[in-house]
Amino acid sequence: MPLEQYVLGVDSGGSGVRFGLARAASGTPVTSPVVSALPVRTGPEGIDAGHLLEQLLPAAAELTGRVGGGAPVAVCVGAAGMATLGGGLRAGLPQALADGLGVRRLALAADAVTAYAGALGPRAGAVVAGGTGLIALGTDLRVWRRADGWGHLLGDCGGGAWIGRAGLEAALRAHDGRPGGSSALLERLEAVFGPAAGLPGLLYPRSDRPAVLASFAPEVAVCAQRDPVADGILREAARHIAGTARAACPPPDGPEARVALTGGLLKLGEPLLGPLRAEMAGQVPHARLVPAAGDPLAGALSIAAALASDTLPFPDDSHMLHVSDCQAR
Repeated sequence: MPLEQYVLGVDSGGSGVRFGLARAASGTPVTSPVVSALPVRTGPEGIDAGHLLEQLLPAAAELTGRVGGGAPVAVCVGAAGMATLGGGLRAGLPQALADGLGVRRLALAADAVTAYAGALGPRAGAVVAGGTGLIALGTDLRVWRRADGWGHLLGDCGGGAWIGRAGLEAALRAHDGRPGGSSALLERLEAVFGPAAGLPGLLYPRSDRPAVLASFAPEVAVCAQRDPVADGILREAARHIAGTARAACPPPDGPEARVALTGGLLKLGEPLLGPLRAEMAGQVPHARLVPAAGDPLAGALSIAAALASDTLPFPDDSHMLHVSDCQAR
């Protein structure tokens, strides 16, 4: 067995899974990740532990083979839906990884937790993860504070699906001649989806409606540079995002808080980020807006390294971040 000890990090999301290997002493990656484009299934029991293992075990073998063998001493799995759908993983994964890899310690984390660890590290603050949806997670290093992340029907306010839906609504208002419409957005709707009257038939039967709605968000951002309705949609999104960050951020009477923004929503650029900076300054004046230091896989690797040295800085929580000791049969 090599003298160097390693840890494994897993970033499981809606577009696939990434697996990384890092030095246990530092959390520094030692090789490029293994990437699977196949998302882990969910079923009646929540996230499918067996399907995750089908991808994790071969990926671990490939990664450790690149560095000369040896088993990771600790693993952190960050997964979308862990907070509400992670019961099966918490029940079955510790034993399975102990038997299959000889893992001694395991952390099962919500993807927002690994995003936090990657973006801010062991500091008080909040991370806003914005893509199709939107969620914020904050901590004072004693408890976690979550805000939004309730899905496109009940929340995710200011996220990609929210912006896209608002843009499509404004386009349809213009189509009907109702107040609040945008001819610029109507033009883009018809360029992307075809005749406006056919949009409900295209959208409502889809099982991936949030992603379809979010696909229109970049069109809103482009139009915002010349269209006041589109600009107003992004300014309202910025107000929602800042309010969500404020709800998750530790209160101003604690240590200095930092807030990082992560996710594909940032690709909308200045039409969203300009108003967002102004809203953050007004709504969360006690926090410093900083760039994210790393991504969720980097966060998973840092948590796994902290597990290996028994120095985990984040609060253990039965749903957000659950730590288990693993024992092989």
